[in-house]
Amino acid sequence: MFTLLSCYLGTHRPSSGKHHHLNDIYPEFEITISAKGILIQNRCAILPRKAFPLILLGLGLILVAVSAYLISDGFTPQTNFSTVPIKVNFPAPELTLTDTQGVTHSLAEYRGQIVLVNLWATWCPPCKEEMPTLQTFYNKHKDEGFIIIAVNDGDPATDVLQFVDDYNLTFPVWLDPTYFATEQVFKTLNLPSSYVIDRNGTVQLMWMGGINRKTLDQYVIPLITEQS
Repeated sequence: MFTLLSCYLGTHRPSSGKHHHLNDIYPEFEITISAKGILIQNRCAILPRKAFPLILLGLGLILVAVSAYLISDGFTPQTNFSTVPIKVNFPAPELTLTDTQGVTHSLAEYRGQIVLVNLWATWCPPCKEEMPTLQTFYNKHKDEGFIIIAVNDGDPATDVLQFVDDYNLTFPVWLDPTYFATEQVFKTLNLPSSYVIDRNGTVQLMWMGGINRKTLDQYVIPLITEQS
């Protein structure tokens, strides 16, 4: 089997550094010298070409069988799209925007709470994927002085309202049609991006990418409990 694979997959044997004939290094090749020139033939070619579709079919059946076994055994593939947050320490920036109801708010209003600022867009796949997790986490901890402020990055208000309705979001959603929060305040081009501000107005955590529940529990709950 190894010889067969070495012929077709190009696996090379290590050289001893000495001069060898081709037959010494690759015995699967047969050299014929004649008046017409040198003919090199691969002895591994004895395997009929018709056998390759059968080999591929067999490998496919094996993969199907393994997949069926894993599924029947209760295996469920997990997608870990969350990135690990960076621990930072800088004052929360000044940010004033209008929410979906037309009311103007600023981050300064939420001093004394743990604030997770989430920068997102309706067209962003990881933004969509993390929203149910953010909503569930908010529902559980909103009575502990925790709030999420989701700042939309440049989408039309009608699209944002539809998104809020589709995902049943109940935390504040702010509109940012001029990309002020991303380009000038937090200076990022990554979506989603999240920043956790403690009760004293200091940014403690920063994410570039999606968030899952395990990461929220590990990094945000300690801030909620130790400062409550």
